[in-house]
Amino acid sequence: MAALDLDGVFARLAERWRAVDPLLPPAADAPHCGAPLMVGGPDETLAVGSCEHWSGAPGSLDLSWGAARRFHLSAAVGGPDVAAGLDELLYQWGEHLDGLKETGEADTAAVIDWPSRDVDGIATLLAHGLDPLEVLAVRDTSRWPTRGPARTVSGVRIRQGGPADADEIARLGLEIIRFDSRFGTVTERSFTLDALRREAAGLLSGPDPWTWLAERDGQAVGMLAAQRPEAARWLTPMVGAGPAAYLMLMFVEPGERGGGVGAALADQFHEAVDAAGVAVTLLHYEQLNPLSAPFWNRQGYRPLWTTWQATPARALR
Repeated sequence: MAALDLDGVFARLAERWRAVDPLLPPAADAPHCGAPLMVGGPDETLAVGSCEHWSGAPGSLDLSWGAARRFHLSAAVGGPDVAAGLDELLYQWGEHLDGLKETGEADTAAVIDWPSRDVDGIATLLAHGLDPLEVLAVRDTSRWPTRGPARTVSGVRIRQGGPADADEIARLGLEIIRFDSRFGTVTERSFTLDALRREAAGLLSGPDPWTWLAERDGQAVGMLAAQRPEAARWLTPMVGAGPAAYLMLMFVEPGERGGGVGAALADQFHEAVDAAGVAVTLLHYEQLNPLSAPFWNRQGYRPLWTTWQATPARALR
C-alpha cells in the first residue's frame, strides 16, 4: 500500500471538483476527532476522511435543524475510482462509529455533505444506508441579474422588518420548522420558538436588516430573513465564490401560496444583494419538500451540496 499522500488526494479532488461544478470551493482538510481515515491503493492514496463529533448547545436553534449529536464525515475522494474509494471510506467510518456507545442513541445522526453534481458517489452513499435529506442551493448573481423592479402582488404590502417584528418573524419561522419536520431532518423542540426569537432579534438589530414582511390587511402572510456576508461567514467555506449571503428563512402562509408573494419577497432580497455587490447567495431546503426545489429553481437557485444522513448514527451500514 502506498504511503499517505494528502497532497496527491487533494490535488486530484480539486481537479475533479473543478470539472464537476465551478462553484465548489477549493478542496481542503477539515477538523476531526483524532481518528483520521485513509483508503490506500497500490500506488497512491485514494481517499481520506475525518469525523467531526458535534453536540448542540442547550437551547440553540442549531438543535432544531437536525439531531442533537451529529457525526460528520468530511470526505476527500481523489479517484480515479470514486465509488470504490468512497465505499471503503464509509466502511471505515462505520467501524469508527460502531466503537462509540452514544451512536446508538435515537437523537444522533451520521452526516456527510456530498457535491450534488458529483454523481459517481450517489449509488455508494445509498448502499451504506444514507438518505439525501437536505440541499444547499446556490444562486450566481452574475447569471441572474435583477431585471426591473421587484414584483408586486395585489393587496399585499412588502416592507422591511425592524426590531418590533421579532415575534412575528419567529412565529412564521416556527411554521417553517413545523412544515419541514415532515421530511426527516428538522425537529421542533420545546425551546425552538425562544431560539427563533433570539435569532430574529439579532437579524433585525442592525440599521438595514435584510428581512422583509409581506402583509395583507395589516396581517403578516409571509416573510424572508437573510444574513449579510459578514454574518454568513460560517457557510462561505462551502462555496468557491464570494462574497456570499445566506437566505436563512422564508415562509408564505398556505392560503397565499401560488399568488406571487414568495417571488416578490425573493425579489426584494435579490435587489439588496445586487446593490451590495454580493457574488452568490445560498440557502438550504429539504430534499423531500415538494414545494421547495421547483420554487427556488425559478428564482435562480440550483443544488450545490446534498446532505446525506443515517439516523441513528449507528444505522450507517
